[in-house]
Amino acid sequence: MNSPERKTIGLLAAWGDYPRAVAEALRASGYRVVTLGVRDHCDPSLADISDEFHWIGLAHLGTAARLFNRHNAHVATMAGKIHKVLLYRPWLWARHTPDWLCWKTFYPHFVAGSRDRKDDTLLGAIVSAFASRGITFVPATDFAPELLVSQGLIAGNPLTVKQQRDIEFGWKLAKAMGGLDVGQCVCVKDQAALAIEAIEGTDACIERAGQLCRAGGFTVVKVAKPQQDMRFDVPTVGRRTLGTMAQAGARVLAIEADRTILLDGDDFATAAAGSGISVWATEESQFRSAKWAA
Repeated sequence: MNSPERKTIGLLAAWGDYPRAVAEALRASGYRVVTLGVRDHCDPSLADISDEFHWIGLAHLGTAARLFNRHNAHVATMAGKIHKVLLYRPWLWARHTPDWLCWKTFYPHFVAGSRDRKDDTLLGAIVSAFASRGITFVPATDFAPELLVSQGLIAGNPLTVKQQRDIEFGWKLAKAMGGLDVGQCVCVKDQAALAIEAIEGTDACIERAGQLCRAGGFTVVKVAKPQQDMRFDVPTVGRRTLGTMAQAGARVLAIEADRTILLDGDDFATAAAGSGISVWATEESQFRSAKWAA
C-alpha cells in the first residue's frame, strides 16, 4: 500500500549520472520513488535507492504507463539521455518490438514520415502519450533545484580576453543550433567552430573537436535551448564531461547559469581544477559587460 505520508513520484530513468542524482534528491525529500529503468541505458544501481524498480524496453510506453499507474505514480519526471543514434539503426522495430501505445505515438514519425524526429518533438510525444494514460510529467529540477548551477566561476582561472570572445561566439552559435533543435553544445577556438553537437551527444562532439584540433586549448560551450522545456533534455554536465574534455585537450567549459544541471558538486570543481579546466556559469547579459569574467 502507498503510505499517505509519502507522495509517490515516478522516475523514467535513462543513461548517465543524472537519474541517480534525481532519485537521491527525491528520497531525501521524503518521496516514494518508483523507477522505470530504460534497458541498456539505465544504471542498475538505481534499484538500490528506489522503492520500486522495473526494467522497461525502449519501445514499451504502454508497459511503462501501466507500471506507473499500478504504483500510483501519477506524477512523474524523466532524467538521463536516450542514445538517439539507436533510432537510425537498421531493423529498429524488429529489435525493440514496440507495444501499442509506442506504435500509436511514433507511427507518424518513423513509418508515415509525416512528422519530424527532432528531440523536442519526440520527447513531447512521449509526455503526451503518458498524459493520455493519466500521468503528468514535471521537471526533475522541481524536486532538486539545487542541481541547477549558479552564476560565476566554478573552477579554474579567470578567462583571458581571447577565451571570452570564444565563449561569446560559441554562445551565439549554440543558441542558434538550439533554436533549430539540433544540439546544445559547440566547440570553438579563435572564434572558429570546431564541432557542433547533433544526435551523437556532447561527449562525442568534444572528442571530434579534439581530433580536429590536435593543438588543444579549445572552448566548449553548452547552453539551454531558447525554447527549453525544463521537463526534458536539460543541459547537464558532470565529471564525465570533464574527463572527455581533458582527454580531448579542451581548456574552458562555459555553461548557462540557472538552466544547466551540474552533477557531482564539490567533486566536479576539484576534478576541473586538477585537469586545468576553467568552468564558468554565465548568462547572455554578461557579454555586454567588460567585467563579466573578472
